[in-house]
Amino acid sequence: MSRDIMKLYREKRCSAEEAMSSIQSGFWIDYGFFNGKPQLCDRALAARKADLSDITILAAVTLPPVPEVLTCDPTGEVFTYNDFHFSPLSRILQTQMRNVFYNPILYSECERYYSDRITDPVSVGTPRRNASIVQTRPMDEHGYFNFGLHNSSTYTSLTHTDVVVVETNSNLPFCPGGRNERIHISQVTHVVEGENPPLLEIPFPAPTDVERKIAGHVMEHIRDGCCLQFGIGGVPNVVGSLLVESDLRDLGCHTEMLVDAYVDLFEAGKLTGARKTIDRGKMAYTFAVGGSRLYEFMDKNPAISSYNVEYINHPNVICRNDNVVSINSALQIDLYTQINAESIKFGQISGNGGMFDFVLGAYWSRGGRSLICLPSTYSLSEGTVKSRIVPHFAPGTIVTIPRQMVNIIVTEYGWISLKGDSTWARAEKLIGIAHPDFREELIKNAEEQKIWRRSNRIA
Repeated sequence: MSRDIMKLYREKRCSAEEAMSSIQSGFWIDYGFFNGKPQLCDRALAARKADLSDITILAAVTLPPVPEVLTCDPTGEVFTYNDFHFSPLSRILQTQMRNVFYNPILYSECERYYSDRITDPVSVGTPRRNASIVQTRPMDEHGYFNFGLHNSSTYTSLTHTDVVVVETNSNLPFCPGGRNERIHISQVTHVVEGENPPLLEIPFPAPTDVERKIAGHVMEHIRDGCCLQFGIGGVPNVVGSLLVESDLRDLGCHTEMLVDAYVDLFEAGKLTGARKTIDRGKMAYTFAVGGSRLYEFMDKNPAISSYNVEYINHPNVICRNDNVVSINSALQIDLYTQINAESIKFGQISGNGGMFDFVLGAYWSRGGRSLICLPSTYSLSEGTVKSRIVPHFAPGTIVTIPRQMVNIIVTEYGWISLKGDSTWARAEKLIGIAHPDFREELIKNAEEQKIWRRSNRIA
């Protein structure tokens, strides 16, 4: 390591309290994504509550522990917390606090939001100075801090702010790029040597019988050489297991989220990326959340390639690979075939994230297809069974994917392809994969909504 690099490091190394003394009232502060959120600096910032006002925090997918800026200020007197993609913890926090909000985004556009916030005063009322604080790997011998599991929009955020703080965590894996997977000491204003907290692991429960049936229908759309994008949930995990047991070969990976299922496929020799058009032989992704096995697999692994989200999620990039199969989940679908993947009435459950990007990009891919999967029913706490296929959405429900974008819908009762279909054809097909107990009522609803032909019939 050169003397100049070490000199810069010593000059910029400081305590979390010293770094947070640079924060001023009115700041917008980016806390990063997933396991990248700072913990030492978060506590130091919360301790300055009495000295500050009008602080806005930007984060994504809030993971434990609960940020101190929230626990110290549940009424939002000083800190307002915006989450780009709600997690279960975000939902709980919003019910308990007055300063937690969802921030709708198209994930592929996310990097542009940082530059727009600085250059376009209208978007924020008045121009504001910003700060970015993120957990990274400790500095390497060349003066770089690797972002590990959370490339996403991290580099763009850090390079469009005045106060640039890296809080190091040696537990983060070193993840090669790709692009924009690191930042140099010369671009950083403060280095805080963190406490190296353990990385949060996401447990995946055993799949249900319904998820296994859905996954079986998904398998009908995967063939040799397909490039896979898995969303979060039980179905992608089951699909991964079925693919390991199959005789399929030369599968590829281009995904926003790298999950444990890809490790299983790689180690089984199924995931080679040999037929990919771009990033051939590489598992291209923009962030990762999973278990310790995934994190260990990623460390210094030349098979993976960490990219910024503007590259991974842009539909024009996604479609450059042939035979892309995108697998995502939803909460509800109405008889007009609109998709709700993020809310229950006025309650924010999740977020759009990159679903929109991959629904579009997968269908644009030559030979590609977008699959949206959901169980046909769900049960209330007292045991009442409800249909996830509904006549129309309740007031306050968000449409995540408009009907004209929907390609293939999968439930445990089969799959349907909808591109180019009329309203009556969509209703007929959709009712055909609804739970049998609800089909007659859905037919009556479709008739009332004038999207049912008299000659329609359900097999």
